[in-house]
This record gives sequence, C-alpha cells and structure tokens, in this order.
Amino acid sequence: MKSTDDLLKELSGTDDINDFLKNNENNLDYVSISKYLNRLVSEKNLKKSEVIRNSELSEIYAYQIFSGKKCNPSRDKVLCLAFGMGLNVEETQQMLKVFSFPILYAKRKRDSIIIFALNKGLSVLDTNELLYNSDEETLG
Repeated sequence: MKSTDDLLKELSGTDDINDFLKNNENNLDYVSISKYLNRLVSEKNLKKSEVIRNSELSEIYAYQIFSGKKCNPSRDKVLCLAFGMGLNVEETQQMLKVFSFPILYAKRKRDSIIIFALNKGLSVLDTNELLYNSDEETLG
C-alpha cells in the first residue's frame, strides 16, 4: 500500500489520470463513513452503545450514521463521535479527513479548546462547558 505522499508524487508526475487511477486502483481506498466508524469501534474494542452514549448524540441519529442511513453528519457530530470513542487528537484529525472536514486548527480559538479537551480526555459535556464559558459554539 502506497503512502499518501507517494501517491501525491506519482500524481504530480503523471500525464494521464486514467493510467494513474488504473495503476493505483488498490491504493485509492474509498471507505464509507459507516464502514470507517464500525471498523474503528471494532479496532478499539468498543461497544456502539457506549460510543453513542458518550457522544451525547441522539441515539436514533447516531445509529443511522453507523448504519449508513445518515451519510452527511456535520463536523460537530463527527467530533462528538470522536469524543464518544475516546480518540486522541491524531485519530480525530484522521477521522475529520475521512469525513472530508477541515482538521482541527490550533489558531482557531474554538478548535484549540477542542484539541485541549481531546488531549485531556474530557467528555462532550465537559468540552461543551469549556466552549460555552469561552463564548464559543458548543458541539452538537
């Protein structure tokens, strides 16, 4: 499996996108949101019910995300799931990329608070309290 950097180098040097796509078919991995989340839950030996409870999302809505019925959750909902899974900053950044959202950016006050909360292993509720007390929009 080629790294992202290797793919970028090869892509910048190609004259034919179709050749690139054909030659890298196994390296271009589209993972559905539900598959990605379910794989993470499995890899971390978590229970979906615990993740959902810890995420503070509506149970019905969260199960729809996990089943693939809701394919476009907001960035904040994805962050709530990251907190629900107990992800670290790096894992959360990766999840945001998979969902095609901007990663957390330390120069943004709100994102800095979220990064701090992830680093400290805080809950969604505790994170929301920090955000609220800093006059920032809360999660979910």
